Amino acid sequence: MSGDGGAAEIASAVRGRTLRAVDVVAEALERIGRADPVLCAFLDVWPGEALRRAREMDARVAAGERLPLAGVPVAVKGRYGLRAAGPLLAAGCVAVGATAVPGPGTPWQTWGLGAHGRTVNPWRADRTPGGSSAGAAVAVAAGLVPLATGSDGAGSVRIPAAWCAVVGLKATGGRLASPDRTGLAAPGVLARTAADAAAWWRAVRPSGADRAPADFPVRAVWSPGLGFARPDPEQVALARSAAGRLVGTGTVRPARRRESPVLLDPGPAWSALRAPGADRAGAHRVRAENDRRLDALFSGADLLLTPTTPTAPHGHEGPGDRYSTALTWAFNLSGHPALSLPAGFGADGCPAGLQLVAAHGREDLLLAVAREAERRGATA
Repeated sequence: MSGDGGAAEIASAVRGRTLRAVDVVAEALERIGRADPVLCAFLDVWPGEALRRAREMDARVAAGERLPLAGVPVAVKGRYGLRAAGPLLAAGCVAVGATAVPGPGTPWQTWGLGAHGRTVNPWRADRTPGGSSAGAAVAVAAGLVPLATGSDGAGSVRIPAAWCAVVGLKATGGRLASPDRTGLAAPGVLARTAADAAAWWRAVRPSGADRAPADFPVRAVWSPGLGFARPDPEQVALARSAAGRLVGTGTVRPARRRESPVLLDPGPAWSALRAPGADRAGAHRVRAENDRRLDALFSGADLLLTPTTPTAPHGHEGPGDRYSTALTWAFNLSGHPALSLPAGFGADGCPAGLQLVAAHGREDLLLAVAREAERRGATA
């Protein structure tokens, strides 16, 4: 086995001393060196510090320490990403670099700017990978690292996950530390598999966060547009097909409530909460009403399923007048945890995502469903 496997595989091999962390990290750095001039996924790469840290992990394993993520290469979002990576580093991860985010003065967030130029979608270089966790999604999708940290204020983990065909998890609002004073942003992760995303969650979750294992199938409600968004037909069809595979493999079943939920458009409320000095009374009314409707939904269902994005990845010139966040930012406003699962590919060859939303604090359920979907062959 080489160091380009999954996080759990790498850590198990390093702990078992059949693989050295320093070799795993050297391989990751070599892959980054080859690919990044084209992909532009990284702002900075830290070879000296990463190899020093990897040798330290090997020494600690040899001394008998049981590090759950020993030697796993991880990329952190942006130049300040190390500030939030403490739990991962404590678990044995090795940070290899800082991933690309939108450049200064960017009026929209679904792209990235790396050290070598604009970040490109690994499936189609003329398209954006999404953002703002742009480089994180590309680094994972291209196999440069098995894990990359992200943050999600309006869909910044889930959108690039969908557009790069990887798994992206946003935690429950307020459950993990976040520097965002509005409370809209939550930490998240980009991973190639649900198992790797679950390894991240085990490293960062609050104490006492475990719940009873999920009983399959879980109850799910489907919504193409949450009552206000108008996603493109192809995005709806791809996500609906992915939801159908979850049902067909016995991972989920339709909840008794068959009507699609209708939420108030969260966009104006989200914008008001972000704008200094804005009148927030209306935003709080929208939030309270949507919270009420979501509480009613989750009283009779375990999951809400939607397309992750309303459109396919746009070109590097920008998204035009369509908001890529149309289906994601409702759950930044409400704080619900949400996960994007690969849902297939459109006619243009670009990936799409299926968004899974659960009740507050149920990251474990999202990850269990995603892992079961992968095990049963229900993912694209």
